[in-house]
Order: sequence, then structure tokens, then C-alpha cells
Amino acid sequence: MISSRHLPQVILFHTILIIVIGLLSLYSASFNNNVVGVSVFFDQLFCSGLGLLIMFLLARGDYRKFYDVAYVIYIVSVIFLILVLVMGRHALGATRWFSIGSLSFQPSEFSKLAVIFFLGRYFSGLRPKLSFDFSSVLWNLWGDLIWPFLLTAISMFLIFKQPDLGTAILIMIIFLVMLYASGVSWRFLSGFLGVIACLMPMAWHLLKPYQKDRLLVFLNPSKDPLGAGYTITQSKIAVGSGQLLGKGWLAGTQNQLNFLPERHTDFIFSVIGEEWGLLGGILLVYCYGVIIYCGFKIARHNKDPFGQLVTIGIVTILAGQVVINIGMVIGLLPVVGITLPFISYGRTSFMVFSILLGFLLNLSRKRSIF
Repeated sequence: MISSRHLPQVILFHTILIIVIGLLSLYSASFNNNVVGVSVFFDQLFCSGLGLLIMFLLARGDYRKFYDVAYVIYIVSVIFLILVLVMGRHALGATRWFSIGSLSFQPSEFSKLAVIFFLGRYFSGLRPKLSFDFSSVLWNLWGDLIWPFLLTAISMFLIFKQPDLGTAILIMIIFLVMLYASGVSWRFLSGFLGVIACLMPMAWHLLKPYQKDRLLVFLNPSKDPLGAGYTITQSKIAVGSGQLLGKGWLAGTQNQLNFLPERHTDFIFSVIGEEWGLLGGILLVYCYGVIIYCGFKIARHNKDPFGQLVTIGIVTILAGQVVINIGMVIGLLPVVGITLPFISYGRTSFMVFSILLGFLLNLSRKRSIF
């Protein structure tokens, strides 16, 4: 058990440990990379310093300021999502980035933060239901479920159009978990899940051809071993060849001989598995697990609905990205392009998670909530 008074130190220590593991892995992934050079390592190193500074500053501020600007943050995020479709940089079959010289910004990453704060404020403002006649049930259904879903669906749709299926799925997961945490009626929630389940088969026709290929390869890994299935095949070879202790830092053959694509971003866990083995992978998952456990503990003891709901949102996005990323790297989930927090290369992702962890550190320092 972790004492409440030690929560800030525990969160910060394990966050720094994750960042260090990420920097070592990113240097290895870029050392002999014929696509990107070691400049991505130094870029991430700078982001690490800036991110820790952001965490330090946010940990000592007033987290309620996020409540005051939650709706503004959400509106700004939607504007960015619209603009990126119109004037964003197109690369790798998607339009997800704004670029100014060597700097780039990914609005979909910012949207994760925006949706969490928006839903935290919205759901924390709901009032207890005192009437149960038919008209009030319909009004409650609109206010508790339909209206916040429609607003969240705006972000989901714009992100899906980039296309970025993985982030759109994560936004949906955030909505469902925070909806449940808000205390919404089980009738509403179960009915909503039933509607989603019925609509799932129709979603197939909305996917891009490469997204369909990824799902088909997940169901049949040998379907296209030199095409859509190449990356996941090489990834599983890399992770499996690491065995218990790994091949050693900078000694992974799949990594250093350039057999593994996208190893500095979505598939960086393959580098960890190959070079640090099962024990290295377990250490990383343990660090994430400790932070997630601390987040649940903070949420459980928090008396402020906004702080509680946002904490649940932060824990959800962190756990969701870890599970999805590692799951797709080892072949247990389809490849959907989700990064590993503080490990995968990405400026916007790193800064967004720094803000979210800064919020978590802030709440962990509030002794009055325990």
C-alpha cells in the first residue's frame, strides 16, 4: 500500500523512470535508423526537460483554473481539428499535423486533454434527479447522455476524418468511462452500449482500405506478410527474440538492422522487448501500473467532482494507451497507431501527458482531499 502523503513522490519517481526508459529506447531506435536520425532523441530529451518543468509548475498551482477554462479549451481543440483538415500537413496517408519549419503540432493529441477537462466540468455540474416522470426521464436522457455525447462525437468525427482511428477510439473510451463515473443511470448506459453494439457492423464501411487491411491481418497474421502484416510480424519477432533478459542495449538485431518500421513511435515497445527482454517490459508496465493505482487512489478520496472525474479521465487515457499500444505490438490487438506515453517519440503527445500528470500531481498534494 502507498501512503497518501507519499503519492506525489511515488508518481514523480515512476514518471521519471518511464521517461528514462523511453530516452534509452529512443536513442537505440534512432541510432542506426535509415529513416530518422538521433536528432529525434535530442528532441525528446528537450521535451523531457520541458515536460518535467510543466509538471512541477502545474503541481503547485490551482487545478480549479482548468475548470474555469474547460469549455474554452474544448472549443479551441475543435477549431484546431477543423483547421488541420483544411491546411494541415499530409504525411503517411493522413492529415494530422500543423508544421512551422521543423516544429509540428498534432491537434488530435491536444483533443484528448480537451475532452477530459470538458467532460469533467460538464458531468461535475449535473444535479441529482428529483423527479421520475416521463418528461423528466427524456430530459435527463438528453442532458446526461445525448448532449455530451454529441459534443464529444464532434471531436471523434474530426479525428476519424484525418484519419486517426486509434485516437477516435480512445476518445470514445474516455467518454464511456467518465459517463459511468458520473453516476449516470444504468438504464441509459446499458441502452447506449446496446446501440453502439448494433451499429458496429456498419462501421466497417467507414474504414479506409489500409485500416481494413490491418484488421484482416489481425484476424489472419499470414494474410499479407510482406505488406500490411510486415510490421506486426517483425514486431513479434523482435519481442520474442528478447526472451527473459534481452539482447542488451543497442544490440537488438531487428532494431539495429532496420527490419522494424516505426520503431521510434508506435512500435518502440518492440525495441524494449528485444533489448531488455521480458523483465524490462514488466518493469515498464509496473511503472505505469503504479501511476494508475495512485490515480485511482486520488480519485477515490477526492471530494471535488471535477477533480475526481478529471483524474478518472487521466487514468483512463493512460491505461488505455498503454494497453492498446502494447497489445498491438505483441499482436493481441489490431494496429491502430497509438503511441506509448512518455516512451514513443512525439512532442505534442509528450506535452499533453506532462500537463495531465501535472494535474495528477497537483491533486495528490492536496491533503484536504484525504
